[in-house]
Amino acid sequence: MSQPILITGAAGGPQGSTGRLVAGLLLKQGISVRAFVHKLDARSDELRQQGAEIIEGDLLSPASVQAAMKEVKRAYFTYPVADGLLEAVTIFAAAARDAGLELVVNNSQFQGTPGDPAFRGLQRAPSFRNLQHRLADRIFDWAQVGAVHLQAAPYFENVRALVSRSVAEQNAAFLPWGDDKTVIPLTGAEDVSRVAATLLAGSGVPSEDVYPLVSETPTVREIVETLGRAIGREIRYVPITDEQWAEAVKERINPHALDHLTHLWQYFRKGEEHFQATDAICVVTGRTPQTLEEFFLANAKSIGPAGQ
Repeated sequence: MSQPILITGAAGGPQGSTGRLVAGLLLKQGISVRAFVHKLDARSDELRQQGAEIIEGDLLSPASVQAAMKEVKRAYFTYPVADGLLEAVTIFAAAARDAGLELVVNNSQFQGTPGDPAFRGLQRAPSFRNLQHRLADRIFDWAQVGAVHLQAAPYFENVRALVSRSVAEQNAAFLPWGDDKTVIPLTGAEDVSRVAATLLAGSGVPSEDVYPLVSETPTVREIVETLGRAIGREIRYVPITDEQWAEAVKERINPHALDHLTHLWQYFRKGEEHFQATDAICVVTGRTPQTLEEFFLANAKSIGPAGQ
């Protein structure tokens, strides 16, 4: 594949960092990567050393997005949990259409409620951010750029970020997830990235336009017990209110993300949906998805080893 694949979010963020993972997977295959980054720093320097072409730009700037699209036929789109998603998608989709892209792999979000096919569940979106993703999917579809949507459940990495501090300090997970029977569908960012990289590296056009990615559907009790086994000590789950949780994390999470997560927890607590694991990761990549326990074992040191 002579033309570079454009990867947004290539520098990586504080949690899933799928853009960085996708870029790395493609570079390891010897595929040309154009890494779109918000700023030049040590992360972009590392990507350049790995062989990526670095483009500094802003997804909210039509000029920089159009420049990044030159001589590109395939792209990966991801956007942080922050304000500006619909604006960025519209800019990116318009530029992709003008540039004649044949495939855009869109990092979308879990859509557990199918709803009326004409609206794809717009009426019952768990949060405003989730509704934005559902609308973003439609924008990409209307642009006719070969969009494929990876509709992923919350990441294992999100769970780690939510509990690492309290587990390390108090051997407890303080979360507004209701009782310990609440089901939380999850998947790993590494598997989402493998799916994206596989689709982008493929010689043909993907057979599906939507890939629902759910690796596991554990209860809160199972999540906490799995974490305890991985780090070698018992962990308590302490249910708290939405208000208590918001107060505890407001300095670490931006208002947009805080609103999204608060409504997502409320949605899961209601227990109105029956979540099921999907086979999309295995079908696309040929690999069994990473389990939550495998993720916790691989990241035990970042959560806090026994005795701390």
